[in-house]
Amino acid sequence: MNRTSAARVTGAVLLATGVVTALSVPAFGAPAAPVAPTGSDTESYPAELLQAVERDLGLNADQARVRLASDLKSSEVAEQAKASLGDAFGGAWIDQSSGRLTVAVTKSGLSVNGADVKVVKNSLTQLSGTKSVLDLMSAPASITSWRVDEKSNSVVVEVNKNVRDAAADKWIATAKSISGSVQVAEVTESPTTLYDLRGGDAIYMSGGGRCSLGFSVSGGYVTAGHCGRAGTGVSGYNRVAAGSFAGSVFPGSDMAHVRTNANWTPRPWVNRYGGANVIVRGSTVAAIGSQICRSGSTTGWRCGTVQAYNQTVNYPQGTVRGLTRTNACAEPGDSGGSWVAGSGFGQAQGVTSGGSGNCSSGGTTFFQPVNPILSRYGLTLTRG
Repeated sequence: MNRTSAARVTGAVLLATGVVTALSVPAFGAPAAPVAPTGSDTESYPAELLQAVERDLGLNADQARVRLASDLKSSEVAEQAKASLGDAFGGAWIDQSSGRLTVAVTKSGLSVNGADVKVVKNSLTQLSGTKSVLDLMSAPASITSWRVDEKSNSVVVEVNKNVRDAAADKWIATAKSISGSVQVAEVTESPTTLYDLRGGDAIYMSGGGRCSLGFSVSGGYVTAGHCGRAGTGVSGYNRVAAGSFAGSVFPGSDMAHVRTNANWTPRPWVNRYGGANVIVRGSTVAAIGSQICRSGSTTGWRCGTVQAYNQTVNYPQGTVRGLTRTNACAEPGDSGGSWVAGSGFGQAQGVTSGGSGNCSSGGTTFFQPVNPILSRYGLTLTRG
């Protein structure tokens, strides 16, 4: 296919907007070590799960399968013990180094088959009751969380030591007066809500205006360059601060890289507006005449065909080279949004630049190919 012939087009516009008891316990016997899986048990885990366990727990594939099977058996033993022990049940946990299960009990002389037993002071019911009382108390911002910690047989209150104040100390004192099971742990950070980065969702620039997210990359996403200059702050679809433009080129090209903060997680998704998310698998360029679809925060999911590559477009703001021409419609606010093609529309193609017409009467829309963006900024596409 010919991608070298450049055509100069005028009249196109950018598409960004302006804005138990002992008697009831079965005779379980002595504790037992975790049982390794055999037969089909070792083959029943999805590849994605095994890969995640290997990566995050530092295990090889065989170790991951053994650990997953052992955890499942331990969870079943824990649930059975909870049901049988009743108010004598103090909780249960799996030791991360040995993989063994421990069951806490409030009465001595009890045993649980398949687990070690530890005698504790507080039952899980008591600990949960204490936490329920704390749940009714309004906490100052420096109190970051509280939870039942079965392993320490306590209710742990976490406070950010960097902003601990008199209000926090007063709240903690009240909590401790409710039960001696309350313990305090100091932390250095306060939790925040987390959000997903998804192609086609709205983004808002600090100086005003709305565009659309293109594709997630490691540490952020790509979008159109005319949406913001380097240093421009940006927020997500929910107006929560997301980061800032780390790089931007326009005119000449129409590409940008946004580096996001820790509240946002890059996902290999494109919003299909009314349908399941498209999963991005790669960025193989589609042939001229291929079906192609785009996602944007104004007009949602729209489709058409690839008509030409390497088109030069003369916008009022300046000339942009190397764009791809399509007959899919778009409107202001769709700028920067995702273009996808291929099987399941899993191949990333580019980000919306501009065009003419609209989604009522039809039109022509141009996009900046994604591979040059990735290459310019040294980015890696987030893939499913």
